[in-house]
Amino acid sequence: MPDKPVSGLDDMLAGMAPWLHAAPYRFLALPHEDAGAEWVGEPFALIREDEAATVVIEALEPEPGGALFARITLQLQSDLEGVGLTAAVSAALAEAGIACNAIAGYHHDHLFVPWTRREQALGILQGLSEDARR
Repeated sequence: MPDKPVSGLDDMLAGMAPWLHAAPYRFLALPHEDAGAEWVGEPFALIREDEAATVVIEALEPEPGGALFARITLQLQSDLEGVGLTAAVSAALAEAGIACNAIAGYHHDHLFVPWTRREQALGILQGLSEDARR
């Protein structure tokens, strides 16, 4: 990992090294008081909105009708003030009709795409990175 976060768009795209996690994920909206409940388990992310808490968790059991998402981590540490990375990856995925929900952590960006399109999304991101390295 570099000493300091990467901020130039071409450098961010070239170094993003997308990694597809094996497990599917779910987004749940819960009352605030339930967000930390033991049955929720250890969430990947917890976002407290005015209306409810959004919890992102690994999907341990199939649930009829519940949407599943794949998590793709961009393994480079992008600068939180870097401009264009989220827009570029979202645009590339949108061009293929793939929804993308992004969560930025301090060290990495995490993209959640429909589970059934995960391999296609990974290929698009790898191609975008390869193009930026040319």
